[in-house]
Amino acid sequence: MIRDVLRMGDPRLLRRAQPVTAFGTPALAALIADMRDTMAHLSGAGLAAPQIGVDLRVVIFGGGPSPRYPDAAAVPDTVLINPVLTRLSDDEEGGWEGCLSVPGLRGWVPRWRSLRYTGFDAAGAPIDRVAEGFHARVVQHECDHLDGVLYPMRVRDFSRFGFTEVLFPGSLPAGDD
Repeated sequence: MIRDVLRMGDPRLLRRAQPVTAFGTPALAALIADMRDTMAHLSGAGLAAPQIGVDLRVVIFGGGPSPRYPDAAAVPDTVLINPVLTRLSDDEEGGWEGCLSVPGLRGWVPRWRSLRYTGFDAAGAPIDRVAEGFHARVVQHECDHLDGVLYPMRVRDFSRFGFTEVLFPGSLPAGDD
C-alpha cells in the first residue's frame, strides 16, 4: 500500500525512532511492503519508516536504477533495521541530495565517503557491509531520518540549496532519497 510521506515541518520527522524488537512478524513485513510500494511509486532511492509516520528504526534503499537518479551507481536492494554506522576515514564527499520529505528542493551535502553499516534484515539476520560513494551517501541520508535529521540540517553552504527547477532548469541532479 502506498503511504503518505510526511513533509519537513511535521514534528514526527524530528524524533529519534525506536528500535525494532521483534523480527519476522507480519506487522514488520507489512511495514516493509508499504515502504517498498511508497518508494517505488515516488521513484525514490530510499525511505525511512519515520517518513511514513512509523516510529521504528527501519530503512530501505537501493533496488536498481531510479529514474530520478539515472547516473547514480547501483545500490544493493536492502532492508536495514536498527542500523549502526561507522565511518572508515575522515574523508568527506559533497553531493546533491533531495528527499521525499522535502519535495522540490536540493542541497549540496557533505557525507562520509566510506563507511561500514551493520544491522539486521527483516528476519533478524545480521547485515555487515562496507559502502562508498553514492551507496554510502544513501545509507547516511536514510539513517539520518532515524535520528530526526533532515538533509537541509547538514547543508553548510546555503548558496547551494534551493528549488530544483531553479538550480537545475531542465535537468535533475543526482541525489539520493
